[in-house]
Amino acid sequence: MGELTGSIFAIGDFLLGTILPFLFVLTVVVFVHEMGHYLVGRWCGIGVRAFSIGFGPELFGFTDRRGTRWKLSAIPLGGYVKFVGDVGATSRPDAEGMEGLSEPERRTAFHLQPVWKRAATVFAGPFFNFLLTVVVFSVMIGMFGRYVADPMVAEVRPDSPAAEAGIQPGDRFVSVDGVPVESFGDVQRIVSGRAGDPLTFVLERDGQQVTVVATPEVSEQTDALGNTVRIGIIGVVNNEALGRPRVVEYGPLEAVGAGVEETVGAIARTGQFLKRLVAGREDRCQLGGPVRIADMAGKAASLGFEWLIQLVALLSVGIGILNLLPIPPLDGGHLLFYAIEAVLRRPVPEQVAEVVYRAGMLMVLVFMGFVFWNDLFGC
Repeated sequence: MGELTGSIFAIGDFLLGTILPFLFVLTVVVFVHEMGHYLVGRWCGIGVRAFSIGFGPELFGFTDRRGTRWKLSAIPLGGYVKFVGDVGATSRPDAEGMEGLSEPERRTAFHLQPVWKRAATVFAGPFFNFLLTVVVFSVMIGMFGRYVADPMVAEVRPDSPAAEAGIQPGDRFVSVDGVPVESFGDVQRIVSGRAGDPLTFVLERDGQQVTVVATPEVSEQTDALGNTVRIGIIGVVNNEALGRPRVVEYGPLEAVGAGVEETVGAIARTGQFLKRLVAGREDRCQLGGPVRIADMAGKAASLGFEWLIQLVALLSVGIGILNLLPIPPLDGGHLLFYAIEAVLRRPVPEQVAEVVYRAGMLMVLVFMGFVFWNDLFGC
């Protein structure tokens, strides 16, 4: 009886501590993404058949007065907006169905709209993901401020890249690889994602600027959520005496500016990671799918709601960038077709589009299989 009770409590803890935070994070990110498509599509006069959170069989839903079916579906790993004229959840044209549309329906059919309206509607999904991140960061910074420390070098680890480059205690970082830095955290953020890349550091030393080149080395560390991550370091340490760590408070407008800045930085770092991954210079084990996201959501929730919200912001950036990759059936693939259509002044031939779509779908499925493998079996 005791073992049964313990198992029940363990299942309850798993549901409350991992599954619910995971569903919260994913639902917020997916809802905002699809709402971007929906709102801009409606603004462009496009009819909407369905708005779904999740795929597969409908669990429950309702139909609004415009005829849009709002529903929650059984597989909570995404969502979609189905416009008038779509054959399914991926905004592919339904050639047969289009012929059966009434004249009023044809005026609102997605695939009969000008190319700029289709492009705006598709781009709105990733854009709203970035906007969500801006909002989260702005609110967090406005509420809690931002922890900063002056970009000073207190210690240099012997035989480290910094020591070999000639960086000395007392130096102040001015820029890293051409990017001006204002805090020690700025230096860490740039360096952490550039292991193996020679970086140019401009330092202030005794009132003069000194330029050195150092190549960050890989270091395995544990992040705040308990995950083992591989990051780049150069072997310098900041301290309280030189760094003067403090919390900087922001007014509402300043917080928005800082939120935009943080979002742009997150986008740049994610893009840099994907670029290095494609080039074979990043650890593929850093990629994770739903299982890893669920684990991170559970750990973030255990640390507090603010940690869970920050995970929402970071995941939203990742979803936005992935959706902009020029691969059908992702949003970026549709945008690529629309760009070609705008240049050629005619749609991409249906046969060509079908071949590219199938190839893109295969790539997406292979990628999903890869991240699931990483989730379940590791590296």
